[in-house]
Parts: sequence; structure tokens; C-alpha cells
Amino acid sequence: MPKMNFSVDDETANDLLEQIEEGEIITWAELSRFHKTRNGIYQTRGALKSLLTDLGKISKCYPDIETDDGNMLLYTGSGRRGNQKLDVRNRALLDAIRSKIPVPLFCKLAVNKWKYMGLWRVVDSEYVFECTNKRMIWRFVLRPAIKTGNSTMLNIY
Repeated sequence: MPKMNFSVDDETANDLLEQIEEGEIITWAELSRFHKTRNGIYQTRGALKSLLTDLGKISKCYPDIETDDGNMLLYTGSGRRGNQKLDVRNRALLDAIRSKIPVPLFCKLAVNKWKYMGLWRVVDSEYVFECTNKRMIWRFVLRPAIKTGNSTMLNIY
């Protein structure tokens, strides 16, 4: 697979992503070579690098929702309790809308089991009231990116 132009500046991260296929299950040790924090949003110097989710099945304070057809994910921003702030992680997601750079998404299935969901782009956001936890949250719209040859384009249909 040719190297993609995503926001990766670490050769180890490129190597990892070239070695795994979309849908493949990996361990935390393998994932942490790329996603270097336990936070769901990994960014460096404000640039979004990768995202983690559990689709709201393990941690109810991050109610991420995937559409039935798998073409959209509503991703909850950073901040476990109280109203979410526009912190560095949420700002990185907002900035990713403008940059249009695809980032890898990993879904936690169980302890030490992570599914590589492929490359996704952040395409929209809103700051909304979440009724279950009675707080304001950042909700980001993610769409899968499609690989075509040496480039990646957004799947909007």
C-alpha cells in the first residue's frame, strides 16, 4: 500500500498503518505505537493525529454513534464531566474540518482489542445539549475517506 498523505510525522506510525488492514483487530501495544495517549483524541501541536471510540458501548460519557450504513459517525468531543470546553483536543477536531486531512480511527471492542476502522475525516461540528448527562458537548461528524491510488478522497455519498 502506498504511503498516504495524512497528518503523520512519525515513521513508526506510517509503518504501523501500512501493516494493518481496515477491520483488523490489534492490541493496545500495537495501537500505542501510533496513538500515544489514553485520551480518545490524539493531537500534537494542535494537529489531529488519530481517534479512538467505543461507539458508546463501554463508556457512556462518550456517546459516539455510527449510522447503520457505516458512512457517518457522530463523535463526542473531549471532556468526561460537565460542559465540554474548547480545549486543545476539541480545537484539533475543529481545525481538522478545514484541513480535510484523514486520520485513522480505532474502535475498542474489549480489553486489549482494537479494531482499525480505516481513515476518516472530520466534516462538521456542533455544540449541543446532551440530555442523558445534562451537559453541553462537542459533537463532530466523521465520514470515511476512500483510498484511490495514491490519494484519498472523502466519501460523501
